[in-house]
Amino acid sequence: MLIKPPEDIKSSEITEKEIYFSRRRLLRGAVLVATSMGTAWLYRQFASPGEAAKSGEKIAVVVPPAESPIPVLQDARTSLQDITHYNNFYEFSTDKRAVAPRARNFVSRPWTVEVGGLAHKPRTFDVDDLRRLNPPEERVYRHRCVEGWSMVIPWIGFPLSRILDQVQPMGSARYVAFETLADPQQMPNIRSTVLDWPYVEGLRLDEAMHPLTILAVGLYGETLAPQNGAPLRLVVPWKYGFKGSKSIIRISLVEEMPRTTWNRVTPSEYGFYSNVNPNVDHPRWSQRTEQRIGESDRRETLMFNGYADQVASLYAGMDLKVNF
Repeated sequence: MLIKPPEDIKSSEITEKEIYFSRRRLLRGAVLVATSMGTAWLYRQFASPGEAAKSGEKIAVVVPPAESPIPVLQDARTSLQDITHYNNFYEFSTDKRAVAPRARNFVSRPWTVEVGGLAHKPRTFDVDDLRRLNPPEERVYRHRCVEGWSMVIPWIGFPLSRILDQVQPMGSARYVAFETLADPQQMPNIRSTVLDWPYVEGLRLDEAMHPLTILAVGLYGETLAPQNGAPLRLVVPWKYGFKGSKSIIRISLVEEMPRTTWNRVTPSEYGFYSNVNPNVDHPRWSQRTEQRIGESDRRETLMFNGYADQVASLYAGMDLKVNF
């Protein structure tokens, strides 16, 4: 696993609040998602955030109700430049700075997602239909990587529970498995043996149904860039970033705990749960502090990445050092 020292990470200025929130005011009145891109050309532009700001497709968002259980995060957002140019996406490269250029020509239309397994009404969804049927909202979440760096990302997405409700899980379903596209024609690192492809991840069903768990279709008010997992990625903010499957093609409801990619590769380092826990060290480094991209000083890592009030009850009675 490639580890880059925090001191080598380049940071850029945080997007000015006036610019960002003026865009939010324009989006606030909309209730349905915008029409889909439809062409690979626009996606290629997303590899350059400067161009994305001018020509990227905007996504209309639904404003959460005042009584929403989702916490409002006041942390400064990580810049679009850093979010789109410092990426873990091993299908393209193990070099975080190389992912964006190698993903430049990635084509994510047309795109379908098969949702089935132990479901009464299994279904294959077109990703644009998902966006139309499930108007997304903005979720500003902390993102913590197991390697010790973190970001604050204004995702655009909708709860995974909406999709699972539509396929109606059977009573025997206890877990949800996710599979990422493995296309050697578009993803050059698939030809390597660095991981066992395709990339697979999993959640317990109650984790997947939690209102914090979303399927993201964009960030910073614009359609998701290829290097960030276009067109659809999983976001579970209280878990380490590698739990967030990107470019998802299959979601399966299953009875047994699914084996996941990093847990198969190094089970002593990467457990199934992978909750952010500063009290459980990675065998090769401490998880007690983190380097927020765009900041000069390290900060203390929060239990469950700061979402303990919302998710700690999911693990009542569990030994989180054993079930890491």
